[in-house]
Amino acid sequence: MRTRIALVTALTLLAAAGCSGDTTPLPGQPSASAPAGPAAIADTSCQPRKSLRPSGALPAPGHMPAGSYMAEIQKRGRLVLGTSQDTLLFSSRNPFNGTVEGFDVDTARQIAKAIFNDPNKIQIKVIAYSDRIKQASGVDPANKVDLVADTMTINCARWKDVDFSTVYYDAGQKVLVSTASKATGIQDLSGQKVCAATGSTSLVNITTANPKAVAVGKPAFGDCLVAFQLGQVDAVSTDDVILVGLSAQDPYAKVVGARFTEEPYGMAISKDHPEFTRFVNAVLAQNRADGTWKSIYDKWLGKFGPAPAPPTAEYK
Repeated sequence: MRTRIALVTALTLLAAAGCSGDTTPLPGQPSASAPAGPAAIADTSCQPRKSLRPSGALPAPGHMPAGSYMAEIQKRGRLVLGTSQDTLLFSSRNPFNGTVEGFDVDTARQIAKAIFNDPNKIQIKVIAYSDRIKQASGVDPANKVDLVADTMTINCARWKDVDFSTVYYDAGQKVLVSTASKATGIQDLSGQKVCAATGSTSLVNITTANPKAVAVGKPAFGDCLVAFQLGQVDAVSTDDVILVGLSAQDPYAKVVGARFTEEPYGMAISKDHPEFTRFVNAVLAQNRADGTWKSIYDKWLGKFGPAPAPPTAEYK
């Protein structure tokens, strides 16, 4: 039965990847799994939740300040968003219409709305977890995006390469195991293979929380789910909201344990455009104040319970 479900899920993921709807090509076939290296020492050289303070009131849509990066986006006619296509509820491809949608995407659409007065003037570029910093920072101009919104944890190491917005969602890491498993958390997975996406903080956090667990990297969390269903790994570990989406796709999976990390999500933006980071923060502040954040939460996560208060903005 589990094999049959695995094949169905694998075919579903491949079919979704083949849909049209975005304006850029999709990634190639997933690569083989790669074990994680030794646990890294946490970088505590900054206060990661603190971002750049907005510079006064937002300009009117369609009237971005001359010389600003917002004016460049306005002239181009679209905001380029980097995100994933298989993070259910946050950024996943709708198998019926081919579009990528979710909490992250709708939050980014508010930035497009503030620039153009049209949330649909957005180009969604599907990127790998391991490419998020590279494409947000602009080190590869041919593959640069305006911002990345992709369940991306803000931390000091990443602040060295990109700027981040204020926190727009607070998550925490847990584990997904078989319904037949007796594990109640990461501490019970010693000697077992635990999957996370390559390039994510989740992969490092596995061996930090349990050095005896065997961390296995895959290109994306959808690949982790398929590996789990095929019996190639024993568990998947990442942020709780991502695991909820994965468990919804497999009746033989369950999410267990308490959060063992704090994962504040922010949008990654090139350090070359601090005025754009301030602009994004002003939009996020407006979303918190006018109920937009709650509306997005209710749309994508409301079935799991009432919306909490949005994360409080912290500024440098």
